[in-house]
Amino acid sequence: MRRYREVCRRHLAAMAKQNGALHKIYNPNVAHILNPSTLKHLAREWLKEDTPSFDFAGFVVGEREETAVILIKSAGVLAGCPFVDAIFQELDCQAVRDVRIVGGFSTKIEVECRSVKEAVEAVEAGSDVIMLDNFSPEALSKGASELKKQFPHVIIEASGGITEDNLVQYCILDVDVISISRLVQGYSIVDLSMKIQKPGKDPENPTVVL
Repeated sequence: MRRYREVCRRHLAAMAKQNGALHKIYNPNVAHILNPSTLKHLAREWLKEDTPSFDFAGFVVGEREETAVILIKSAGVLAGCPFVDAIFQELDCQAVRDVRIVGGFSTKIEVECRSVKEAVEAVEAGSDVIMLDNFSPEALSKGASELKKQFPHVIIEASGGITEDNLVQYCILDVDVISISRLVQGYSIVDLSMKIQKPGKDPENPTVVL
């Protein structure tokens, strides 16, 4: 990763000197500044440093040490996608297919998707549940409808950005499940107190004042 960042830094520094040329390109993609051969080489070098591990989905993970990713759902900059994509391409990752082989018909497979295209790929690979993540109500309605027309048996889950305040907006015909993050992020606390009632005492426990 250090070498990858250094390659990116040098390329970006060189491109910065040609800022005028960048503006002549319609909607430039900075990922294209990376040489595909170099990217593939970096991906293979990274894989050489991998070490064995195993977990519940060990057949999918294989004997390579994997790194968990934290999804930051607030403002920020997403970087490193070309390198991650190169790793997946190098390994020919087919997680859904592999889980289906191991789990069989009794295992329900859910895939989180950020587009209808990704969802279609997941279903065709054998996914049973599709989570449409961070969709607006309008995009969710359209996407869920398209998926149900093609795959009526698939369970559609809506998640991401859903709160108690906007929950009603996500109650859409083709959506089967709605999930929110409160269960893991926590609700606002409720201040409770148990008092044993005694004759002549106020059970509401009023504030003592002078």
